[in-house]
Amino acid sequence: MRVLVTGASGYLGGKLCHALLKQGYSVRALVRRTSDLSALPSSSSGAEFELAYGDVTDYRSLLDAFSGYQVVFHAAALVEPWLPDPSKFFSVNVEGLKNVLQAARETSSVEKIVYTSSFFALGCTDGGYIADEKQVHQEKFFCTEYERSKVAADKIALQAAADGVPLVVLYPGVIYGPGKLTMGNFVSQTLIERFAGRLPGYIGNGKDKFSFSHVDDVAEGHIAAMQKGRPGERYLLTGENASFTLVIDMAATITGTKRPWFSIPFWLIEVYGWLSVFVARITGKLPVVSPPSVRVLRHQWAYSCEKAKVELDYNPRSLKEGLEEVLPWLRNQGVIKY
Repeated sequence: MRVLVTGASGYLGGKLCHALLKQGYSVRALVRRTSDLSALPSSSSGAEFELAYGDVTDYRSLLDAFSGYQVVFHAAALVEPWLPDPSKFFSVNVEGLKNVLQAARETSSVEKIVYTSSFFALGCTDGGYIADEKQVHQEKFFCTEYERSKVAADKIALQAAADGVPLVVLYPGVIYGPGKLTMGNFVSQTLIERFAGRLPGYIGNGKDKFSFSHVDDVAEGHIAAMQKGRPGERYLLTGENASFTLVIDMAATITGTKRPWFSIPFWLIEVYGWLSVFVARITGKLPVVSPPSVRVLRHQWAYSCEKAKVELDYNPRSLKEGLEEVLPWLRNQGVIKY
C-alpha cells in the first residue's frame, strides 16, 4: 500500500515515516522546500520512500502529491503556544485541513484519511475527571490560538466524516520522546530547561494533570488507525495522566539528581512569559515560555485511551518507562548533563 504523510519533516511526522517503512509501506513525505529533513529516512531507503515538495496551504501541490496514494496521514500542523502573527494558526491548521480534505475528494486513489488532531480540540478537564472521545469543547475560553484553531479544524473534520469522507480523527496527548526538539516535544524542552538550571523549581502548584504519550506509541497508533480505525470515529492516543511535578520528580530519581525544594508560582512564570514575548518581538526567536503556555498549565488535560486500546490495540508505555529512554537520549545529544 502507498501512503502519504503531510507534516513529514516534523517531530511526529518523521517518526511516522520511519514506522511505516518498517512495516513495509511505500511512503511519500510531503515537505516544503525550506523544511529541515534531518528527521526523515535517508534516500538509501530506496523506492519505498520519496519526497514530494508542497505545502498544505497550496491546494495544487496537494493534488499532485496525493495522486496514486491510497492513504493520507494528515499530521501537518503549526504547533506553538504563541506566535507574533496568530493568523498563521488558522491558515495552516484550519485552511490546510480544508485543502487536504478537498484534494482527497478530488483524488480517486485516496481511500482513507488519518487526521492528527489534538487533545486541545476536546477541551480541558477541570474538576478532576478524565474525559474520553465523547467530550466536546465548550468554547467558553481558549488558552492559546493554537487551541482555538484545532477546535475549528475538528468541527470541519467531523463534518467531513459525517458527509461520508473516509476519515479517522486521532487525538494524541502531550507527545514526548527522542526526536526533533521542537515545541511539539515540550517535555524534552522542559527537561532541558530543568537540567540547565533555568527551571530551578516546580511549575505552579503541582495540581495540573496532562496525558503523556510517547512519540513511538503515537506513531504506531496512527498505523493501527489506518489498519483498524473505523471511518468517522475519534480515538484518543493518550497515555499516563500525571503532573509536570511528577515528571520533574521522576527525572530526578532516574538521573540521581536532586529534586527542587520550592515551587515557582504561576504569576511569576507569567511575568517571565510576558518578558520573553517582548524579547521575541525584537529578536524574532520564539520564546520557550509565554503567557498562553502558562494559561494551559493552569488547567487539567486528562484523558482515557480505553477506546484506542480496545479497537486499535493501542498499548502506551508508562511515563517512567518513557522517561528512562528520553533522559539518556537527551544526554547523548549533549543538551543536558547529569
